[in-house]
Amino acid sequence: MQRAANEVMQSVIFSAVLDALAALKTASGGLPNQLLRDVQAIHPNVTFADLPKELQDAIVASTRAAFSQLLKEGYAVGPRHQQQPSRPLDRVPERRGPGPDRRGPPSDRRPRGPGGPRRDPEGSGPGRGPRGPGGGPSRPRKPKGKPRLG
Repeated sequence: MQRAANEVMQSVIFSAVLDALAALKTASGGLPNQLLRDVQAIHPNVTFADLPKELQDAIVASTRAAFSQLLKEGYAVGPRHQQQPSRPLDRVPERRGPGPDRRGPPSDRRPRGPGGPRRDPEGSGPGRGPRGPGGGPSRPRKPKGKPRLG
């Protein structure tokens, strides 16, 4: 059974982090102060060459393992121009040109005025909002500009 890409990537990243931590421990030679210095030397602007050799090797191995795990699970991995473009499934069915008018005969269609949809005489139609039939603000607006003192 094929796992979701999210699950595969989560397991790949989790094992890569564990491998990196083990490599940092190995690089420190079992010395806690050296391990602390190595961890503190890792920051957002660190380059790959700045990392300890053991950690570099662990990252290379984890990258290879990640790609082979994705391929094993059935996911395609490769350059974009070599991938076969797959068309996403349409969620909306295709339309086949102008078909018959579904609104009914012209006698059933009533023109709407410039005010938009018609309201019911009781005021419970689509034009009535949460602020009542007037639709205006429920409290007066705050005046703009500097307050007048005097």
